Amino acid sequence: MDLKSRIADDMKSAMRNKDSGRLETIRMIRAAIQRKEVDERVTLDDSGVTQVLQKLVKQARDSITQFESGGRQDLVDKERASVEVLESYLPEALDDAELNRLIDAAIADTGAGSMRDMGKVMGHLKPKVAGRADMGALSARIKQRLGG
Repeated sequence: MDLKSRIADDMKSAMRNKDSGRLETIRMIRAAIQRKEVDERVTLDDSGVTQVLQKLVKQARDSITQFESGGRQDLVDKERASVEVLESYLPEALDDAELNRLIDAAIADTGAGSMRDMGKVMGHLKPKVAGRADMGALSARIKQRLGG
């Protein structure tokens, strides 16, 4: 079952179970997917849907930070619940050991030796870790390995 179908089925299930918090988040997901499809005139596959989900998770985490600094615990709790639902559709995140192994392999495969080779390493890794690792954290790790 593809990701969009799974999201649609989960929406029906949330409606039947009267799970309003989950239903609200799933509707937000479907609206974001539809918006992207209409804007770009494409039909998203699983990797496109995953990118939309990652963007929504990032936005929710940014909101959590802002709500915490504003002292709005009610909104923090709501966003955290939303992040849980969003992450349930994302592939399992890579652990540190696996991520380090992939970085080492990418550096070896590309022959990277300095910061000038950063783009090669990122380009090599991006398809392998898409949706399974935070690209900002990945970039920082690669910089550290390449002596940047």
